[in-house]
Parts: sequence; C-alpha cells; structure tokens
Amino acid sequence: MPDKYLEKLFKRFPEITPIRNDINNAFEIIKKCYLNEKTLFICGNGGSASDSEHLVAELMKGFVLSRKIIDPEILSRFDTLYSEDGKILSNSLQNGLRAVSLMSHPSLYSAYSNDVNPEMVFAQQLFVLARQGDVLMAISTSGNARNVRRAMQVANVKGVDTILLTGNSGGKCASLAKCSIKVPANETYIIQEYHLPIYHTLALMLEEYFYGGK
Repeated sequence: MPDKYLEKLFKRFPEITPIRNDINNAFEIIKKCYLNEKTLFICGNGGSASDSEHLVAELMKGFVLSRKIIDPEILSRFDTLYSEDGKILSNSLQNGLRAVSLMSHPSLYSAYSNDVNPEMVFAQQLFVLARQGDVLMAISTSGNARNVRRAMQVANVKGVDTILLTGNSGGKCASLAKCSIKVPANETYIIQEYHLPIYHTLALMLEEYFYGGK
C-alpha cells in the first residue's frame, strides 16, 4: 500500500511527521489528476528547477517497480505494424505518469524572458499548456518566487489544482495553493534536503497505486 512509503519517510525524518496530512493530500490531488488522465506540471528555480526535472524522471518511467506494457491491444498493434521492431519497442518502452517540467523549454524561456517578461514565463507556459483538472506542483524554498507565484495565479484561473512545496514560512505563494507542504526549515539548502525525500515518497506512492498490482 502507498502508506508504507509514508511510514518509511517518517522513520527516517521524524521531524516532518506533523506535515503528514499535507503530503497525503498532495498524493490524493495528483492521484485524482492521473485517474482523470490529466497532466502534472512542475516548476521551480535553481535547485528547485533541478527538483522539477528530477521528479519528472521518476514519474515518466519505472522508479522501483516494473512498468512493462501489458495492454494486449497495444502489444498486438506493435507486433502487427512492425513485427521484429515492434517486439523491440514493446519490450523497451515503459508505462509512465504524465509530467512536464516547465524548465524543459529553454528556447521559449529565453525568448519570452527577452521579449516580454521573465517573471511571466511559467505563467505563459501554463496558460497555453494546462487544462482544467491538471495539477501544478510549484517548488519554492521561500514561497516568494515571483515567477512561481504568477504560474500559481494562472493555475487558479484555469481550474488547475496547485501544490506548493516550500519552507517553514510558505511565503506569498502559500495563500494561492490548494495544498502547501511546508517543511520545518528556513535555510534554503536544508529546505531542499527535505524536499527530495518528500517528492521521492510521492513518486513511490503514485507508482505503487498505479502499478503495484500490475
């Protein structure tokens, strides 16, 4: 069950046990997103930008469980269309959970920053890409990153649920979030050290829920 990963997390980091409900709420929000075949978007700056890319990697391919393609219709189509190549494709490809890091569009990022407003880049991406029912995970150690806040504002306008992964204060972004995960630290590097095991745990819980019995 996904809860086992929460227990392991709190055994290693007992000081974050008080935010258990917030982590579990984030899991439920993302789970609902995926049950409805929607997309998780993630954004952040600096180390949090790297965290955005890292979490996408854990969701889009196998993390600790096998995610082999087992859908007989898909397997049959690979075989029918491509024969031997189809076997290579179906044996190599893995199921995944749709996730997009808003740091993954460097040409758009630099062009929009130069031509319009660097504060609005994440907001612009989300405005174009996101649909109602999607989820935005915003990562900001201070909770005050302007570009992250703008993206959260757009998310709320478009009916996109928002999860904030942040530090002890929550900053200005906290009031915009449907769910805030505030780790018990104020120093940037310590906040980031808590963020990684938390989003790893969320990835493990989601993988267990969607692929644990398959």
